Amino acid sequence: MQPITPLFSIITVTYNAEAVIGPTIRSLMLQTCRDYEYLVIDGASTDDTLKVVRENSFGMVRFHSEKDTGIYDAMNKGIALARGQYLLFLNAGDRLHSTDTLSILKEIIELDENPDILYGETNIVDKDGNFVAERHLKAPDVLTVESLSQGMLVCHQSFVVKREIAPKYNLKYRFSADYLWCIEALEKSKKTINTTMVIADYLAVGTTTKNRKASLKERYHIMCDKYGFFKTVINHIKFIPRFLKRRKLEKSIEAFN
Repeated sequence: MQPITPLFSIITVTYNAEAVIGPTIRSLMLQTCRDYEYLVIDGASTDDTLKVVRENSFGMVRFHSEKDTGIYDAMNKGIALARGQYLLFLNAGDRLHSTDTLSILKEIIELDENPDILYGETNIVDKDGNFVAERHLKAPDVLTVESLSQGMLVCHQSFVVKREIAPKYNLKYRFSADYLWCIEALEKSKKTINTTMVIADYLAVGTTTKNRKASLKERYHIMCDKYGFFKTVINHIKFIPRFLKRRKLEKSIEAFN
């Protein structure tokens, strides 16, 4: 007997995440829509991450633990194991924004006849889930491949992709393969929908945040490859005011914490 295919596969990659994984799981347990599976792909944690997952486990949870070569290798394992029609990645510590987030996404999917990609906004929260700020970049009304020549305009956690068009993450990049992944998904998308809703609450202490310079360098190379050298250089000059705005936001978040 074939297992029932859920609408969503929510995937969280973990490594020594015992302090933050609990709220992520609970945000899924509270969803009014139950048409999903939850995959925790662990990189052989040495802390109590798996114990926390087991203690908070419920019917839709599957977890897999073994050594990997990095976050994107683990994400590729999640894609390979996923059974859902749509993929959504949440980092450990991130949460779905509200209890009806998946219900609303499901309604949009049904009304818009199964679009290839859905996207929305992202809020930044503290470790207790309290609102800190809106993300410094707002999702564009219309999202295309060309849109991302302006950078990561949509947060990875608020970017829902039909599994059948989802590419693998390019393991050449250690910190910005998610940016390339979004571009390649958009290249395959025939129908992309702006949900106009906040999809995810983002805990801003991830691997990319800790490795800012390396991440930006990788994004620059991806942009040059996808959009050309001269256009990328010109865009980076335009990015300066945006960078200053982001630094101001980060300082206010540090003060908040």
